[in-house]
Amino acid sequence: MSHVDLVVPDIGNAHDVDVVDVLVKPGDVVQVDTPLITLETDKASMDVPSTTAGTVAEVLLKRGDKASAGTLIARLDTSAAGAGASAGAGNSPAASTANADEEFAASFDAEELERTVTQPILKHPFPSGDGAAGAAQGDSEDGVAMFEAEPFAPKPVAAPAPHGASAPHAVSAQSQPGPTESTTQSSAAQSQPGRTGSTQSSPTQAPPASVAPLHARGPNSVPLQVPANSDSSQSARQDSSGDTVRMPIPDLSRIRGGADFNRSTQLLVLGSGPGGYTAAFRAADLGLQVTLVERWSSLGGVCLNVGCIPSKALLHAAKVIEDAEAMSENGIAFGAPALDLERLREWKGSVVKKLTGGLSLLAKQRKVTVVQGTGRFVSPNVIEVMSNSGSERIHFDQCIIAVGSEPIRLPGLPNDPRIMDSTDALELPEFNGGLLVVGGGIIGLEMACVYDALGGRVSVVELTPQLIPGCDPDLVRPLERRIRGRYEQILLGTKVTKVEALSEGLRVSFEGDKAPEPAVFDRILVAVGRVPNGKQIAADAAGVQVSDRGFIPVDKQMRTNVPHIFAIGDVASNPMLAHKAMHEAKVAAEVAAGEKSAFDARVIPSVAYTDPEIAWVGLTEIEAKAKSIPYKKGSFPWAASGRSLSLGRDEGFTKMLFDPETHRVLGGGIVGTNAGDLISEIALAIETGCDAADVGLTIHPHPTLSETIAGAADAFEGTLTDLFIPKR
Repeated sequence: MSHVDLVVPDIGNAHDVDVVDVLVKPGDVVQVDTPLITLETDKASMDVPSTTAGTVAEVLLKRGDKASAGTLIARLDTSAAGAGASAGAGNSPAASTANADEEFAASFDAEELERTVTQPILKHPFPSGDGAAGAAQGDSEDGVAMFEAEPFAPKPVAAPAPHGASAPHAVSAQSQPGPTESTTQSSAAQSQPGRTGSTQSSPTQAPPASVAPLHARGPNSVPLQVPANSDSSQSARQDSSGDTVRMPIPDLSRIRGGADFNRSTQLLVLGSGPGGYTAAFRAADLGLQVTLVERWSSLGGVCLNVGCIPSKALLHAAKVIEDAEAMSENGIAFGAPALDLERLREWKGSVVKKLTGGLSLLAKQRKVTVVQGTGRFVSPNVIEVMSNSGSERIHFDQCIIAVGSEPIRLPGLPNDPRIMDSTDALELPEFNGGLLVVGGGIIGLEMACVYDALGGRVSVVELTPQLIPGCDPDLVRPLERRIRGRYEQILLGTKVTKVEALSEGLRVSFEGDKAPEPAVFDRILVAVGRVPNGKQIAADAAGVQVSDRGFIPVDKQMRTNVPHIFAIGDVASNPMLAHKAMHEAKVAAEVAAGEKSAFDARVIPSVAYTDPEIAWVGLTEIEAKAKSIPYKKGSFPWAASGRSLSLGRDEGFTKMLFDPETHRVLGGGIVGTNAGDLISEIALAIETGCDAADVGLTIHPHPTLSETIAGAADAFEGTLTDLFIPKR
């Protein structure tokens, strides 16, 4: 038996560097360049790879140790190298198929569909078979199945049924070209009831088709609920003119009553957030008569009114304060900021008003009828809208559900105005004591940044072992290092067990290995995620299926199990992001208007607008390691970026993950200034099937932060000149 010692290579002038992660354990088979440990200085992090193939016999370092050049990492048994290499080859995507798209699709497999911070995902491929038989074997943990089938040639598109007519409305699909393949989607023909009709003809039936292999499906396939005891669940329905296999059509005759109505429309959009108004405007542009129902007095939903937009305005204000403070070390001192919270609130409100007012103008220009009130289904073709002035019923030929989500409310908390959700926090209530943010995800940390900059004493408690669960830990570490020096405390792996409302404040008890003693806070912000509003609209009255958690399952054309009703955005699936909803909205509107369209995005980027910002897209290292997906990484530290240094920030970095065989971009992450603006280049590279050379050979302007993306690609290719990387 032959053993080889693996040591830390020359790492320049760095000594006693922190070991932040150990990536192997005894018994693991490693190849040349397999990462062994992750080292981190105050400037950057780096993986130390193996220089030899073999089996790990002993690991000499652990997380938290210090390491320098020559420090012993592990011992390898190299007699098993041959077997290890064979095993590794079996995991290579190229070993199973030469098709690059198959490799990419096969790299995504989800264990948790309904997670707020996530990337687009695929389920395991179904066994061969058709209809519900295949679905039953492919169900997820929530009893949700995913359906798609082999491509078919599209059939001609039938024009939408005119307003008030009862003629069939057929929709066929459009071929959606990807980087190397074309996917065709369609919807089944269906009879639409007339203005006062109460019956619906049966949809055109087609012979069942076998479920497509994994590579034929897009990475954003959405689960479709199959009711086990439904009369219509015996087989999945497939349109003979396209490749979208849909959920069984429910028997609506039992719930289709002769509901009266006050007015009628071709398309009703329920909810006017980014998904809702995008769907309404796109459908109007395509010639449909559109009615947009919104519960609030202004359009824009949560995002524009009490979410994305006002929070980014406040984050900008926070950054101005922090940048001014930082410049005092460089010869420009402004003194302490004079805060006028009322004027700050007014400015934030003016930003919101400009955008929501613009939406109202766009609705008028497109002749979209806006109805204010809360909508609930009373039948498959009628919605009742209730407002302060009364109620009315609107008949629709087709409907797009875009009702979004709302903050999760933790059970057991006292009913006290000092306990806030994200909407309350945007109002900037004045208080003198400490703020406890419950939830270390994106929303909680963004608001923590705001209150910290405004002078608040901020603490964060997070149940999981790291901030921003689901994000790669190396991307989070620069943020965590910065805020640990600013916040009162950051409690990880800690649970809030009790909150007592006292006159002097809110007394909070904690539980966990490093939980502190109970403490009193002036305010608590609860930011532990959001729940979809699928259960708030009486969807059962229309026959629309809703999961136990409030999601409405849809297919790739955004249709629910009721073919003339669509669902988009937060209520349809994770991730709950406005930019996903807007793309889904266009698909739903186009299908409703008879266009050929389907949602086939490969990836959806996520951004935390903290300071520093964090953004990621596609395959993460957490996911790759959990699923044994082969990948290699190129990384560029911003300490070597002239633009970043000129901004006074050097803690960021850019990394990209590549397929070891094809060198195609699989994923990437960025932490640093304007990371959210930069991540789109990596997303585009994944969508278009770029490899590392494509990115590296694209000329990026100098000096810019975007150069760091090319630098990460060059680091992977071995052509980087901005840093010296010793050849192995």
